[in-house]
Amino acid sequence: MTSNELAKYDGRDGRPAYIAVNGAIHDVTASPLWTGGTHQGGHQAGRDLTEELKSAPHVRAVIERFPVVGRIEEAAPPKAASHGKGLIIGIIVAAILLLAVLLSR
Repeated sequence: MTSNELAKYDGRDGRPAYIAVNGAIHDVTASPLWTGGTHQGGHQAGRDLTEELKSAPHVRAVIERFPVVGRIEEAAPPKAASHGKGLIIGIIVAAILLLAVLLSR
C-alpha cells in the first residue's frame, strides 16, 4: 500500500483506522484510544507514524499488538527516458571519428 492509499484509512466517517510503523501497516480501528482516527488528539490515522513513535511515552510493542494488514510501499521513482540515449552516443562516436579523419590529413 502506498502512502496515498494509506491516507484513505484515516478512521473518519466510519472508515478503518490504519497506521504505518517501520513499514508495517497496523489496523487500530478497534482501539478505544483511536476513536475517530485520532490518538490522544495528536496523532492521526492514515499516516506513517514511525518518527512520531520515537517520542511516544510507550514502546513500539504496544503498536505491534495490533493486526498487521499490509506493508507500506514507496512509489518508484519515474524512469528516465532512454529512447534518445543511443542516438546521442551514435552522434558522439561519429563526431569523434570525423575529427580523427580530419586531424589525420
